Amino acid sequence: MDIEYRSARADEAPLVSDLAMRSKAHWGYSADFLDAIRDELTYSPQVCGSGGLVVAEQSGRLLGFYRLIESVPECRLESLFVDPPAIGTGVGRALLERALRAAEAIGAQSVTLEADPNAESFYAKFGAVRIGELPSESIPGRMLPHMRFDLPGA
Repeated sequence: MDIEYRSARADEAPLVSDLAMRSKAHWGYSADFLDAIRDELTYSPQVCGSGGLVVAEQSGRLLGFYRLIESVPECRLESLFVDPPAIGTGVGRALLERALRAAEAIGAQSVTLEADPNAESFYAKFGAVRIGELPSESIPGRMLPHMRFDLPGA
């Protein structure tokens, strides 16, 4: 599979935001739920153009992306989304591995994230451990798995 990984461009904000919504909808959430989280999954041109949002692209089509908030000793995986037709093709794994390598490269010891409950097993399969729960910023009363990857050398 010929996939290119690169920093997103500011003008791709609508494409990135649409992909995030399609990816979230893959889990069968209701229209009301998706409306409630739309703002949370809308990426601005500034965020897309910042260099911290990396896209996977094939033949000009976005397949997925991640956003890593770099910090030492702990980075935060702010988001990782894969377009539904690309789920199960290895794109998610490749994006996750790239994010973890980027965190390692700056000297981080760990990467934390709040996972969608449906994606918790995906992150666990690659070594993340649940360290607690955090409240959703969009849905009152909804709790999200708080997870951590410990990086090699930590």
